[in-house]
Amino acid sequence: MILRPALVLCLLLSVPAWAAEITVAPGPGALQSAIAGANPGDVLTLLSGRHDGPVVIDRSLTIASTQGAVVDGGGTGTVLTVDAPDVTIKGLVITGSGLSSPDLDAGIKVLKGADRAVVQDNDLRGNLHGIDIHGGRDAQVRDNRIEGTQNPKMNDRGNGIYVWNSPGALIEGNQVRFGRDGIFANASRKNTFRNNTFRDLRFAVHYMYTNDSQVIGNVSIGNHLGFAIMFSDRVTIQDNLSLGDRSNGIMLNFANGGDVSGNLVRGGPVKCLFIYNAHKNLIFDNRFEGCGIGIHFTAGSERNVLTGNAFVGNQEQVKYVGTRHMEWSFEGRGNFWSDHPAFDLNGDGVADGVFRPNDLMDHILWSQPAAALLVGSPAVQLVRWSQSSFPAILPGGVTDSHPLMQPLKITVPDALAAEEVGVAGRWTKGLSDDLDLDDLSSH
Repeated sequence: MILRPALVLCLLLSVPAWAAEITVAPGPGALQSAIAGANPGDVLTLLSGRHDGPVVIDRSLTIASTQGAVVDGGGTGTVLTVDAPDVTIKGLVITGSGLSSPDLDAGIKVLKGADRAVVQDNDLRGNLHGIDIHGGRDAQVRDNRIEGTQNPKMNDRGNGIYVWNSPGALIEGNQVRFGRDGIFANASRKNTFRNNTFRDLRFAVHYMYTNDSQVIGNVSIGNHLGFAIMFSDRVTIQDNLSLGDRSNGIMLNFANGGDVSGNLVRGGPVKCLFIYNAHKNLIFDNRFEGCGIGIHFTAGSERNVLTGNAFVGNQEQVKYVGTRHMEWSFEGRGNFWSDHPAFDLNGDGVADGVFRPNDLMDHILWSQPAAALLVGSPAVQLVRWSQSSFPAILPGGVTDSHPLMQPLKITVPDALAAEEVGVAGRWTKGLSDDLDLDDLSSH
């Protein structure tokens, strides 16, 4: 009998339907032996207890447990290395990786060619890096709980999730605590980081050379810095919360053509939003509240659009030192400024007069901090009165020609608000491993 090519193809595609379900009991070398004896498509179900690592998954398998089976690397290397496409790891406790930074030891490592890996609903504890997606395409990392190391020096720790040159990665619904960065993405593209929660880290999300990607609906609580988008173009940063972070809520550094919208930064960072040499970004409908500086805008950043944002209760709403004239409104819609004593006689929601967040004296105080001693002097008050009465003498700076009368409101769920209260004031005394986050070369 001659088989037609289409029939042969159908038979090959149906092979996974014959996959075996294999139960793996704890024991020395049992897991690696089970992998070696399995066929592609098989499901390995790990029974409760300690299973030895490190192991390499070199064929398309599902390795799962409903009983909280523990895979322990014993302090050597990477606990689970994925070296085949279409591997699923689900429901495990993974611990005991090595601590070698040059080797990028991790709880789970997904290698180049190991495409479409699924890592779901696992507990990763005390590994150097939690999950390292290192070249595999279209990986999915969902609903995992990751607790990193707590070495005294933050830079000696690893990242919760490290994404390197792994296009199409989806990182969703994970909880990451301790370690260095929650997610560190480097030299990748078309990634989606969505609905993750980050606590007690250096950066919640740290982007380097990662283009055409999305950071949506994430929560950063009590980290040194919330969302750092660096050397990355066309990134969407949307509906994220930065609560009680230390240095910056959101930072755009050499980040161009992005959309920043619907985000809330609140609770005392030095800067709610830091824009450094970043161009052509659309920044709209965000709320920046209770920071030392609402927005620090520097290093020649140009052609950015700011509209619909709320700057509420910041010690300084805007820090911009430059001679260019910047218009921060778009199509008749500006931003809300809590320190603007505005009137709206026609009731259209837009203030009747323009607003300048800063004047010449602010520029002097930023460049010459010692001049703060003269703030209350008659000479300084005369300069400020002159500028308000004769705008033509004002230097370059930020103008909002259509300031809004009401601020945008972004709600925070009660549980997250309680956690925000819990981290309030944690930065007042500093830490022994303090970092200079404005030293951009250190990132």
